[in-house]
Amino acid sequence: MNNLLSAFEVYLREHLPKAPSFHPYYEKALGEMLLAGGKRFRAALVLATATGIDETSAPKAMSVALAIETFHAYSLIHDDLPAMDDADFRRSRPTLHKTYDEVTAILVGDALNTHSFLHLANAPISDEAKVKLIAILAENGGAAGMVLGQALDCRFEGRKLDAQKVEFIHRRKTGALIAASLQMGAIAGGADDPLAKRLYDFGMNLGLYFQIRDDIIDATQDSATAGKPTQNDENKNGFVTLFGLEAARDRANAEASKLKKVIADFPGGLSGNLSEILRAYF
Repeated sequence: MNNLLSAFEVYLREHLPKAPSFHPYYEKALGEMLLAGGKRFRAALVLATATGIDETSAPKAMSVALAIETFHAYSLIHDDLPAMDDADFRRSRPTLHKTYDEVTAILVGDALNTHSFLHLANAPISDEAKVKLIAILAENGGAAGMVLGQALDCRFEGRKLDAQKVEFIHRRKTGALIAASLQMGAIAGGADDPLAKRLYDFGMNLGLYFQIRDDIIDATQDSATAGKPTQNDENKNGFVTLFGLEAARDRANAEASKLKKVIADFPGGLSGNLSEILRAYF
């Protein structure tokens, strides 16, 4: 996976959004969140899934991975805006609205959202596969997916919800795009629909685990270590805030055990790649 992710970094830098004009910094701002690094977790899921199914699929999976990474970058830029988290830095760098202004951050987020679909439209795969990929990203990143999760998270900030509602929020806010990454990687690798659906369901549970761990990181790490503001979720419906640190850790361990069992049931190359991802990121 290390070689694949290194190749992805090169691919990303070669395919940054271009928008030449007389604007003093708009084009530069388009690439800043993408170039700031981050975990590349969703892109890694696309590549691991595609190559686990067909080891020759990396070239066509690159554009799919970049689409997911670009879409994720848009979501982070908007999440950091003053109207939402009002964050001063992300990935150890000042957020876009701090570096430039709020208008630039909003417009760059808008641009990256739409640009992600251009990556899919230009992917070196069949038209039938492109339509599937575009539909998956739109469905999971849009009105009833990630955006719904964010809307609920913002609307009920400061109001304690029960466990079922908290899971509903985080399966959409975090899980939907992670699940989409796995399903889209499966399509890029040529998987049939049943396997792609199994990977999507696995991704939803992986996303929940990811969010619980993120809540634990927020409660236990300082901002410099995490690369983003931490210890500011006390008004949010997070797992640590609602259930306590030890209960959140117990839930994370239980989810990790379930994920490992599911991974073991996938075909050999896919199982190996997903196991490697779990070790590398968690």
